[in-house]
Amino acid sequence: MREPDMQKLDALVGRLVGDVGAAMSGALVVLGDKVGIFKAMADGTPMNVQQLSQKTGVKERYLREWLSAQAAAEYISYDEKTDRFSLTAEQAMVFAEENSPAFFVGAFEVVQSMWMDEPKVTDAFRTGKGLGWHEHSTCLFRGTERFFRPGYNSHLVAEWIPALAGMEDKLKAGAKVADVGCGHGASTILMAQAYPASRFTGFDYHGPSIEKAKAAAKEAGVGDRVTFEQSRAAEFPGRGYDMVAMFDCLHDMGDPVGAGQHVRETLGPNGTWLIVEPFAHDHLKDNLNPVGRVYYGASTMICTPASLSQEVGLGLGAQAGEMKLRKVALDAGFTHFRRATETPFNMVFEVRA
Repeated sequence: MREPDMQKLDALVGRLVGDVGAAMSGALVVLGDKVGIFKAMADGTPMNVQQLSQKTGVKERYLREWLSAQAAAEYISYDEKTDRFSLTAEQAMVFAEENSPAFFVGAFEVVQSMWMDEPKVTDAFRTGKGLGWHEHSTCLFRGTERFFRPGYNSHLVAEWIPALAGMEDKLKAGAKVADVGCGHGASTILMAQAYPASRFTGFDYHGPSIEKAKAAAKEAGVGDRVTFEQSRAAEFPGRGYDMVAMFDCLHDMGDPVGAGQHVRETLGPNGTWLIVEPFAHDHLKDNLNPVGRVYYGASTMICTPASLSQEVGLGLGAQAGEMKLRKVALDAGFTHFRRATETPFNMVFEVRA
């Protein structure tokens, strides 16, 4: 047995204590979200356990333990003098305010699905068969929508669309748009709200997600200009689209080149393929950072198994990087590929024939 460097061992164990605490705190975040504790604290009013119990209906003894754990994680604030708990404005944005640009609860629901589906992924590791998106626990679908929606709310209309040459003017005047891999429809509905003269169709192969998207569109009041249909990326119907958008889904596809070829066939003259993908550098060493850690983890448990479960099974992964994505677009027959803009979490590409 090799002799360890005790200082390095102590440092590693210290990081692991933090990681275990974070994993446990994540489960508590999902629990608190489900029973409404965060939203009950959203206005920042300090409350003791009894007051918060009366407001939420959660039993005091459970609530005391939950609050203590969240205070230890610094996810909520505790005042020792008054024995009261509260959310700061920043904590409320992260845990209680669904439409804030920093809302983060959805990420923990994605992590929840990774724990729940670990036996399935373990089997995929052993057999090489992959694991389809539809085979995951339902918390993945809800968590993915809640995780990505804040970023779309902040950037899609304000930054990403304007970064595409001429597209904003087309959408304002009235364009035909396909949102492929739309999931619960957050991106589709957001565009429909911003550009009432345009018409949008969201496509996803996952039937339950399409039903959720239809309900969300009705609730948002955009049913007159947005529809949702169940379809695979390489088969969605229609021609003459001014824009085909794919948000955080191209890397999940088994045959992204085939999907791209179909996009090229469905685009109208001067049409644009908008590709939004998780931010990644082209080389592994440059992705060894906190964002890369999250995306590689999700890619291992969700994205790569999804791709490997399909035809071709290219397995791009959530950290494909610009070079691999460019190759997909060029192999699909496109000649123009440009990184239009980016955020710390996403890259946005403009692709044209």
